[in-house]
Amino acid sequence: MRSSGRNNRDSGRGDHRGAGGGTPRQKAGGKKDDKQRSGRPRPEERRYDVGGSGGPGGSSDRKDERGGGAKSGGAKSSGAKSGGSRGAAARGGAKGGPRTGAASKGSRPGAKGGPQRGRGQAPARPREYDAQVEERNRARHDKPQVKTPKTFGDQEGERLQKVLARAGMGSRRACEELIDQARVEVNGQIVTEQGVRVDPEKDEIKVDGLTVATQSYLFFALNKPAGVVSTMEDPDGRQCLGDYVTNRETRLFHVGRLDTETEGIILLTNHGELAHRLTHPRYGVKKTYLAAIQGPLPRDLGKQLKDGIQLEDGYARADHFRVVENTGKNYLVEVTLHEGRKHIVRRMLSEAGFPVDKLVRTSFGPIALGDQKSGWLRRMTNTEVGMLMREVEL
Repeated sequence: MRSSGRNNRDSGRGDHRGAGGGTPRQKAGGKKDDKQRSGRPRPEERRYDVGGSGGPGGSSDRKDERGGGAKSGGAKSSGAKSGGSRGAAARGGAKGGPRTGAASKGSRPGAKGGPQRGRGQAPARPREYDAQVEERNRARHDKPQVKTPKTFGDQEGERLQKVLARAGMGSRRACEELIDQARVEVNGQIVTEQGVRVDPEKDEIKVDGLTVATQSYLFFALNKPAGVVSTMEDPDGRQCLGDYVTNRETRLFHVGRLDTETEGIILLTNHGELAHRLTHPRYGVKKTYLAAIQGPLPRDLGKQLKDGIQLEDGYARADHFRVVENTGKNYLVEVTLHEGRKHIVRRMLSEAGFPVDKLVRTSFGPIALGDQKSGWLRRMTNTEVGMLMREVEL
């Protein structure tokens, strides 16, 4: 028939049922359909090669099978969906119809250079371009770090409340309240503004007038038992102070000494300046001892000790003396003095005629022994450290 057109005759060669299977309306409008299909295809008839199966719209083979008969003859018949449609689709590009699916230029197996990418995929980038991109990325990250001015970068020092919290004065919120209450001073100036930055290594920080040890210093109080040598190491293998702090990473040293048979409080620290001042006669830090002696005692024993006792290396004077307990001939007396010569208390009482049976040091400056058990080591509080530093003007 004339209305079927050239393409319909070609498709009809594969299947005779496709030639006469169209509707009367399609047969009558054959010429009009040929004019429309001779140019650009209708939107609904366009097919886009997306590079094989799995893409939007299914595989290209199924598109060719659905659209081959309609493009060749314009009639929807059973013959268009059968083998005749395959022949029409294969010759569609040569006959002037729209090239779709496997018949498109990009996917022709006979095209020069082998199979090509479909229109829906990005073209492959050459290796030289990838190498240039990688080189630019490396150059961007390998640039030297720009040093911004201090006004735009991190400010020097640490915030005051953070330093106080690390020193054990409480949480950051509690330290902020101390600042709000005007209880904190830096280098002699009271601070009431939050966020002030300080240098813990250089600035002097005080809370309620007591210096805060903001550096990595350690302060311990040990109740030394009798028989322990007041050294950190003993070449003779005797028990010494170092046996109580062997698990410390930082080297500690003792402040002053106690006789081997004398018990009581002795301080251990790694703060060299504080230890030096606590033992220097200039600062006169007082130490208190309890001594067990045999009586009876004369009434003027305290006056004799305060006035001074002549010893081999000069006079020794007590700052305070009192009788704490008396049971028959057994007396327990308290002696306070600021000197630190060797065996000073034993030598004074022995020179006065009362040899010491037992001696215990109960306080070192403002640090009291209290109920601390013999052989126990405890870490000093920040308040105690502050009182010690105030004692020696630190």
